[in-house]
Amino acid sequence: MAERGYAVITGASSGIGAEFARAYGKQGFGLILCARRKVVPDGIPEGTDIRYVCADLSGKEGCTALMDEVRKAAGSGCSVEVFVNCAGFGLAGAFSDTDADRELEMIDLNVKAVHFLMKEMLAIFRARGRGTILNVASSAGLFPGGPYFSTYYATKSYVCALTKAVAQELKEEKSGVYTACLCPGPVDTGFNETAGVRFALRGISAQECVSYALRQMDRKKTVIIPGLSIRAAVFFARFVPDRYLMPVIARQQKRKSGR
Repeated sequence: MAERGYAVITGASSGIGAEFARAYGKQGFGLILCARRKVVPDGIPEGTDIRYVCADLSGKEGCTALMDEVRKAAGSGCSVEVFVNCAGFGLAGAFSDTDADRELEMIDLNVKAVHFLMKEMLAIFRARGRGTILNVASSAGLFPGGPYFSTYYATKSYVCALTKAVAQELKEEKSGVYTACLCPGPVDTGFNETAGVRFALRGISAQECVSYALRQMDRKKTVIIPGLSIRAAVFFARFVPDRYLMPVIARQQKRKSGR
């Protein structure tokens, strides 16, 4: 039995998702982990109650399978307290050159799955009057767009906008439910390999990213940006007209792609 309740984490097989699994396991939570393949991250304390859902969340069936397990866990007498929406991927290249099917799969996972799962979890948490939802977005979602990484930037903009709007709705109804979006810059995970890019800036570790996120979640921050340099970039970008900012972003993304 998970004494502190369950933390549900998607994209849990590696990277940021795996680090959240370790962190919540060490805090005494039971874990409901979801990924396409069953890989239980190392470093989770022995004896942690772990339930694993192997599912492709880019399809409705996978999302439904995860929610079925969440409801089963809740029905076992131990509540779900935290939901971390971490699954996602990127794809680099000029919009005219990138594969449309792969981009639509990205939209299904980065946008539709996040939207559906957030809505489902919000209903559960609102009925109970408490709960935490963290959507893992990206600092990309806080910029006006990303040439040569266009669809990825667009999906993360959606996640940021959705999260901020729902957070305000919850605030106005004085809800005990808390939601936030995590917007890191480069993080040393397998993301770049999947996206077909290499870091143009120094990345932080997944552990650094998650440790910072948890501290800010304790403070009930809505938009969480790990890394001082990324926070500074996001802040100053607000004052730069798009016609000047977009070429800078384009050059940065070209460097990532080796162009």
